[in-house]
Amino acid sequence: MLEISTNSVTSRIDKTKYKSFLAIITSRRSSTRRYLVSVLGVAAIVAMFLPWTQNVRARGQVTSLAPGERPQTINTVIPGRIEEWFVSEGQLVAAGDTLLRLSEVKDEYFNPDLLANVREQVETKESGAVSYMQKANALDTQIDALISSRNLKTQQQKTKLMQLKLKIVSDSIAYEAALANAMVADEQFKRFKSLYEKDLKSQTELEQREVALQNARAKETETRNSVTIAQQEYRNATVELLSIEQDYLDKISKAESEKYATLSALYDTEAQITKLRNQQANYQVRSGFYYITAPAAGYITRALVQGVGEMVSEGAEVITLMPIAKELAVEVFVSPLDMPLLNKGQEVRFLFDGWPAFFFSGWPGVSFGTYSGKIVAIDNFISENGKFRLLVAPNPDDVPWPVGLRVGTGTQAFALLNDVPVWYELWRQLNGFPPDFYTNTIPQDAKKK
Repeated sequence: MLEISTNSVTSRIDKTKYKSFLAIITSRRSSTRRYLVSVLGVAAIVAMFLPWTQNVRARGQVTSLAPGERPQTINTVIPGRIEEWFVSEGQLVAAGDTLLRLSEVKDEYFNPDLLANVREQVETKESGAVSYMQKANALDTQIDALISSRNLKTQQQKTKLMQLKLKIVSDSIAYEAALANAMVADEQFKRFKSLYEKDLKSQTELEQREVALQNARAKETETRNSVTIAQQEYRNATVELLSIEQDYLDKISKAESEKYATLSALYDTEAQITKLRNQQANYQVRSGFYYITAPAAGYITRALVQGVGEMVSEGAEVITLMPIAKELAVEVFVSPLDMPLLNKGQEVRFLFDGWPAFFFSGWPGVSFGTYSGKIVAIDNFISENGKFRLLVAPNPDDVPWPVGLRVGTGTQAFALLNDVPVWYELWRQLNGFPPDFYTNTIPQDAKKK
């Protein structure tokens, strides 16, 4: 039993039938178990002090960094009837390629000569506008001629008034002289009459003085009449000057009124021309909407309207297009609890659906098949699903993302935070505390003190 002899009987004895053997074997197994437990305990205690990288997990999907490169639906601008398809689902198209053709369904656009008719109307209105402009120019010339004629007539009349005024002054002087001569002749007649009564003068001389007196009085009357006539002529000339100004004012006002009426008709015609040109441009643009083209290069994913001859309304969705994305990004939704932990420029690791990966959330350095990105945008408002959206772009300093990635591919995101011991992370998880995102920094003033 001591295993000393070379002829061992161990193989001939069934040790399970004896309690002593069972006690010895159990004791040996218990020692081994205690040793293993001790080793594992020591390893667990050591592992508790290993560094652990805190992270925030979230689901997301691949999208494009540029809004114009994301999946989009192509709509009709005008109502119409589908006449012909030029593409099929899954086909690659370039920007500007024709996808389908529509025909008109509104009766006001059925006329095939609609554009030509509108163009003729525009030309007719333009000719009318030229005629109105020429008439306005002619009226301007007429008004200028009337103004010149009025100025000339007015100047002539003013000159005549000046002459009449001078004539009044001259006739007034002659009247004063004639009045003085009449007074002198009257005094001489009275003296001669007195001398005649005293027989100192003859009757002939008295009669001569009487004739001289009558001539002086006649001259006085003549000059007084001349002054009165001159004054009346001056007043008549003044009235005539006012009449000339009024007459020409009426003529000029009538010409200006006709001119403004012509300009009003011209402006109305120009407004009609503008309206017709706008209508013509609308018809031309509308004719271009009969063909629906691809806004960007991409793949036709699905036709939302099938067949030929089907009617579509204005703004109806007819086809979906997946543009060729040149700058991929990941759209991630995080809970409001984790949103304050994230900032622009922070690193995020990804596991893309369909790409094999081996990932340790706490030790990203030993992970395989993960890809890095940096946060470029964080929404300031919550989304409809109750989470905040993040937009993450590829990290240019890390491994490039897989070439076969497509928009819409699902992904698991891990935003890397602080490095803490494993025991602290377990304690945090058990108590439901958020990750550490506060930085204990000592102010500069405190450091100086």
